[in-house]
Amino acid sequence: VQLQASGGGLVQTGGSLTLSCAASARTFSSHAMGWFRQTPGKERVFVAAIDWRGSTTDLADSVKGRFTISRDSAKRTEYLQMNRLKPEDTAVYYCAARPSFDSNTNRDPVVYPYWGQGTLVTVSS
Repeated sequence: VQLQASGGGLVQTGGSLTLSCAASARTFSSHAMGWFRQTPGKERVFVAAIDWRGSTTDLADSVKGRFTISRDSAKRTEYLQMNRLKPEDTAVYYCAARPSFDSNTNRDPVVYPYWGQGTLVTVSS
């Protein structure tokens, strides 16, 4: 599974952005998907995950109520709708895929074998 993330950019505090992650293979429809973010010198941090049906999601506490994860299996694409952005949301955002959704391990980047190249989100104050 190859993943291509897009949609990053520069936005003011309080603004919105939608990230997309397009998958190359039909196996996408059976994979759980996730989003992580990373700032320079720090580890990759969990943002959100969604199961293969799109019916179960998991969001980091720092983004609950502001971010929404979704997917469109027909388009082999997952999305991260980001609202009320804050300067601390500034990071490179990575999409990821794994064969199963497990709420006990979703937040660990090690369990995701497939990664996109990252897209930069900058929130100005």
